[in-house]
Amino acid sequence: MAAADGDDSLYPMAVLRDAFRNEYVQLRLNRIKKLPTIVLALGVERTRSELLPFLTDTVYDEHEVLLALAEQLGAFTALVGGPEYVHCLLTPVESRATAEETVREKAVESLRAISHEHSPADLEAHFVPLVQRLAGGDWFTYRSSACGLFSVCYSRLSRAVKAALRQCSRILCSDNTPMVRRAAASKLGEFAKVLEPDSVQREIIPMFSDLASDEQDSVRLLVVQACVSIAQLLPREALEALVMPTLRQAAEDKSWRVRCMVADKFTELQKAVGPEITKTDLVPAFQNLMQDCEAEVRAAASHKVTELSENLSADCRQSVIMTQIVHCIKELVSDANQRVKSALASIIMGLSPILGKDNTVEHLLPHFLAQLKDECPEVRLNIISHLDCVNQVIGIWQLSQSLLPAIVELAEDAKWRVRLAIIEYMPLLAGQLGLEFFDEKLSSLCMAWLVDHVYAVREAATSNLKKLVEKFGKEWAHATIIPDILAMSGDPNYLHRMTTLFCINVLSEVCGDITTKHLLPTVLRMAGDAVTNIRFTVAKSLQKIGLLDDSTLQSEVKPILKKLTQDQDMGVKYFAQEALTVLSLA
Repeated sequence: MAAADGDDSLYPMAVLRDAFRNEYVQLRLNRIKKLPTIVLALGVERTRSELLPFLTDTVYDEHEVLLALAEQLGAFTALVGGPEYVHCLLTPVESRATAEETVREKAVESLRAISHEHSPADLEAHFVPLVQRLAGGDWFTYRSSACGLFSVCYSRLSRAVKAALRQCSRILCSDNTPMVRRAAASKLGEFAKVLEPDSVQREIIPMFSDLASDEQDSVRLLVVQACVSIAQLLPREALEALVMPTLRQAAEDKSWRVRCMVADKFTELQKAVGPEITKTDLVPAFQNLMQDCEAEVRAAASHKVTELSENLSADCRQSVIMTQIVHCIKELVSDANQRVKSALASIIMGLSPILGKDNTVEHLLPHFLAQLKDECPEVRLNIISHLDCVNQVIGIWQLSQSLLPAIVELAEDAKWRVRLAIIEYMPLLAGQLGLEFFDEKLSSLCMAWLVDHVYAVREAATSNLKKLVEKFGKEWAHATIIPDILAMSGDPNYLHRMTTLFCINVLSEVCGDITTKHLLPTVLRMAGDAVTNIRFTVAKSLQKIGLLDDSTLQSEVKPILKKLTQDQDMGVKYFAQEALTVLSLA
């Protein structure tokens, strides 16, 4: 009996070993995901003495299995006995921190999580030696992993150990392998945040400057993010002397990728350096980025125009925009690259509230009108999607003459995704242009989309009708769109008849008593359609709009559904019976 009990206690480990001998990756992956259950069966002592060594020495598996294992181990603190024993997890996670990139990244995440569970004494006894082993490893994967671990333990270490970690970081920043220097550059700003102020200026700044001059542009571009973090830590005098030269150098870097990164992070840099340095140094640099020879850089800078303008000091905001930004915008509006124009169109409307009515009409309105006539659909869509900004400042009527042709062209564009996109903005346009303008100019477009040859467009058009009814009211729907929808029920094309039912489904939610009086009779009549798909859609529609009074359900809906349950098609029978059950008519 005792022997049997002993065999039972071994069972969890036996199951795990068998699973890792199985040829099916999914089975092994499932077993990894159930590790917490196995650990609970083993108990904390056997987990530490048997399971963790097994995971360290035995499990060299497929990428997805190792990834799942690295993630699981980061949450194992309580399962190995709590913070007192958390150092036991370091060895199995360390072995994953030397694997290929995605597994390595997940292992580093787990190590960072585990580090917070260590006491200061355990950090120095167990965690720091692990970091130093990785930092001194022969393969670049070891050293790359170490770069992400300095910041999580530094603040709780003794002075001597802190100095040793700073030395490790300094060595890795000048490593012979670009991948290691790239990892060091990506974590430099994070490390700087936990260092003492004098250490930032004495040790981080030299590393920062060296990495910013690295021969590899993949390293230099990562320094830009570090620049944001470091700039927040320094007083203005030190910032101007130690960081700004490097930032100016990055903004004029020979690699377009570095300049693009500066443009992408520009507003973060702006907040980090403050308003004075922004006015004297960053605005001229931003002008250069907006006029860069590379389209990618101009596009990245264009995305930041409005945010940069909002963050300028209030006392100089309008003058800086008018004298230094607007003329660059004028060039970008007619840029040869569609991506640049599209980026600018997505944000340019946001300048209107900043500049006010007079400046918007005089300086921005011509650009809005030019972009509404642009040959690129994305540019026109981006302008239309942000009309609310202009409407608040100058009113949309200033744009209406140019707006309507642009909308019509987009509504009839050969690319169905463009037609789909303009449908999404139609409720917004309807609210801004008003009922009279909508009925006169845009209502016919909304109805035309219902018979589009692409299903996704027809589906979006039906949802659009519901939003329009919510905006204009059910009386408007009854007078304007419902007659056209009901007329489609007799269309020779069965897809158009299907669309009628889809429209009735969504309109029934917002039309109230109009549903019973005008929509329901059409649905009931279509139950006799020759096309099977129409008939089972009728059954589904009756279930959808079935929140009617009892007399209508019993006298009109129930007989039709009963008839459909006798249909020759199994699908029609099924949905008819389902509707009877849901409506409690069975």
